[in-house]
Amino acid sequence: MSEEKEKIKGVVIEAEEESKEPTKKKERNHEAVVNIYTSFNNTLAHVTDMSGKTIAKVTGGQVTKHSRLKANPTIAMFIAKRIAEKMKEEGIGVLHVRIRAKTRNPAPGPGAHAIMKSLTREGFRIVNILDTTRNPRGGPKVKGGRRGRRP
Repeated sequence: MSEEKEKIKGVVIEAEEESKEPTKKKERNHEAVVNIYTSFNNTLAHVTDMSGKTIAKVTGGQVTKHSRLKANPTIAMFIAKRIAEKMKEEGIGVLHVRIRAKTRNPAPGPGAHAIMKSLTREGFRIVNILDTTRNPRGGPKVKGGRRGRRP
């Protein structure tokens, strides 16, 4: 009878040891959308989950107090760092990137590439990159007159 109790105690002890495993961190397999808006005056990054709920939103003005530096690629790296911290807390590992420039601009501002590069260095996997710049088709006449703006 004492042998049976020891066996039972052994089983109980083993079960307790299994329950003492350290709690796992959130797995980094969730997906998110990173909306990057870059003009030549500012850089904005807005992270949402796939349903559209905001996870993080950081702009150049939150990172620097010098307005002339808001569109700088160095400031964009700091923006990406702040976003990465919040995304790691949420357990996000996969990103869909949407880049938007100012309407009618052929290229995004200087911060877009820097943000994507920083996020890949932080360990996030970028699945796709989409350009969502608005392009008017017709619409009202552009400011500046027939011959354009002259110096």
